[in-house]
Amino acid sequence: MSDPSIFISAGEASGEHYGALLIDELRNQLALSGRDATFLGMGGPRMVQAGLKRIVRSEDVAVMGITEVVRHLPRIYREFRKLKASIRQHRPDIAILIDFPDIHFKLAEEFHRLGIPVIFFVSPQLWAWKKHRIKLVQKYVSKMLVIFPFEEPFYREHGVEVTFVGHPLADLSTPEITRERFAREAGLNPERSWIALLPGSRPKEIGDNLPQMLAAARILSLRGPRAAGSRKEFEFVIPLAPTLNASQRKMLAALVRHHGEGLPVHTVDDARGALYHARASVVASGTATVEAALLGNPFIAVYRVSKLTYEIARRIVKVPFVAMPNLIAGKMVVPELIQNAFTAGNIVRQIEPLLPEGAVRESMKMELARIRDLLTIAPVGFGVETETAISRVAAITLKQLGSPVPAPVES
Repeated sequence: MSDPSIFISAGEASGEHYGALLIDELRNQLALSGRDATFLGMGGPRMVQAGLKRIVRSEDVAVMGITEVVRHLPRIYREFRKLKASIRQHRPDIAILIDFPDIHFKLAEEFHRLGIPVIFFVSPQLWAWKKHRIKLVQKYVSKMLVIFPFEEPFYREHGVEVTFVGHPLADLSTPEITRERFAREAGLNPERSWIALLPGSRPKEIGDNLPQMLAAARILSLRGPRAAGSRKEFEFVIPLAPTLNASQRKMLAALVRHHGEGLPVHTVDDARGALYHARASVVASGTATVEAALLGNPFIAVYRVSKLTYEIARRIVKVPFVAMPNLIAGKMVVPELIQNAFTAGNIVRQIEPLLPEGAVRESMKMELARIRDLLTIAPVGFGVETETAISRVAAITLKQLGSPVPAPVES
């Protein structure tokens, strides 16, 4: 049996992370039968490092919101044509499309036309809005692999072949880096209270979110000991998404200089370390809210898009919450500051009760632990030694290819 050619595509920081893990895991499982694979598609630097032959850079197409997409349509369309041309040229054996529906549904149609099976990993939020797109999934997607438990019955009710594989972030162990080492590497004072600010992974998000976060940081700094809980002063940590290029990082640094002048603000590359060691966090709605929840870090979720995008979404989104941890829990676990409610003053009012030890902080930590349990599933016998969400996706992909899957390991 020849080595397969696998098209794999991700368009955002979280999906790009999963893509890199999946390339490694597919190689590991194929190696058990003496085989390898060729990987091509769209991704970021981590996927390239894992072995992706990159056709399009994910950072060149990652935009968010209706009006934002419209402004970048010429570039997005140009990159999309490059992907389609490559698909026709290389004719991969299977495609794995990770989230990013605006591009990936169009690619799925092209794969379907060529008779190439499509694995869609990480469901777009069709259950919240754009439910009409379920027809695209029914027609073009061979297998939908979901990471939230409530998504499985939604797709099953619509006749889609679906498997809940667990959440990849729930499989990660807690960061091993100590507070002292993290402080040393980031230039932080370990005796101070750290608050993590996560404005998002796209430049537009950062521009929309970071100024209010820094304004809240200024208020908290001025309040000092009254707000800091057990520690006397604050320092603020901004993790940088790995998909940000050099010019985008300069843009973020300029925002920090302009809105955070005189504040103890530090940028770091280790988002998990920042969330793990921060006293609390302010997190833009998205995958980072799930990561904060899984690490047990008390936080508030914020969300802002263009006025037009928000007005359209407000009329068609049919879910009670924006933050994914609240959707998973089925109730308000973390505060949400949406659109006009996302102000520096509201950030401070919501985060201050989470800083000192006490009932409010402990209650949130208990609820976050329950969310972790909901996103973790027991091994189900795909035949890999240490089952994770990523290993399940790899095993399902190989089964779809008709390749041998590693035999079950005796316990």
